[in-house]
Amino acid sequence: MTGSMAGEPVRHSIADIERDTGLSKDTLRVWERRYGFPTPTRDAQGEREYDDEQLLRLRHVRRLIDAGHRPGRVVALPLPELRALDSQAQAQAASSSNRLPARREGRRGAAAPVPCDDMARWLGLLDAQDVGALRLALQQALLERGLARLLVECIAPMNMQVGQAWIEGRLAVYQEHLYTEVVQGLLRQAMAQAAGQRALAPPRVLLTTLPGEPHALGLLMAECMLVLEGCETVPLGTQTPLPEIVAAAEAGGADIVALGFSGIQNPREVRTALEQLRQRLPKQVDIWAGGQVPMLRRGDRAGAAAWRPMGRLVDIPMGVAAWRAAQAPWQGAAGA
Repeated sequence: MTGSMAGEPVRHSIADIERDTGLSKDTLRVWERRYGFPTPTRDAQGEREYDDEQLLRLRHVRRLIDAGHRPGRVVALPLPELRALDSQAQAQAASSSNRLPARREGRRGAAAPVPCDDMARWLGLLDAQDVGALRLALQQALLERGLARLLVECIAPMNMQVGQAWIEGRLAVYQEHLYTEVVQGLLRQAMAQAAGQRALAPPRVLLTTLPGEPHALGLLMAECMLVLEGCETVPLGTQTPLPEIVAAAEAGGADIVALGFSGIQNPREVRTALEQLRQRLPKQVDIWAGGQVPMLRRGDRAGAAAWRPMGRLVDIPMGVAAWRAAQAPWQGAAGA
């Protein structure tokens, strides 16, 4: 990452760092005083400036905090240690989320995942901006594995690979956007085909994100898993204000409101929003919260009765089965 002039390093403002990492300006200033990092210089106007290495370190720090590390333990670490910890955290996350439910595979015990060996080649195609070849390769993987296994065994770990490559500066933001567009196009087509082959049945699930959460790929992946379970989905897209979510759920007769969160969301804000949503929605409407916020992966006692954590894609089929099982006695009583 260098400037347009030969050999001139890029300097990033504090606003640039905030947009890139999701770390607030106040957080950056507090860390600077408390931990001695970051260590910005000042421009001619006295404003903070950060170099590429500090940006790279802060990207890793953000990911590690999202994975549950405390700032005091990671903020001041040198880049090699941050990389090692980040790689370890991503490997653990991948290993805990890539086992499909046994009933989908039709045998006792959890289904053993088949590693996706094509990700390095896909990254190469993305780096070369060979959109046609990348789309074809993903379509071939879909044919070989089916939609559920493609999502769990290939797309989810590939998302991590793309995110890591971006953090390391090996992929630009536009390449990350290109990857997202290609994958979304593939998944929408596959989901439409899957929906046409299944009779829809409750629950009716409304999917969206809250304001400040622009990432849509995880939401689409969750919708694919719901469609495979025969659910009727109502996708609202991203960044829907809380009152509009409530209005849409009530008007559309939603059984479940499913919200997606990525690591850029502040855990406290996530908890507050979920609590407010629980207060506003009818009691019979369930709330599912999925994504990479640590509180969702660890579980949250305060929210145990208010919302259901969905930290992994494979939690969705189990969640649907549990919802339907809970409704069965009521349905039987109504029929009687």
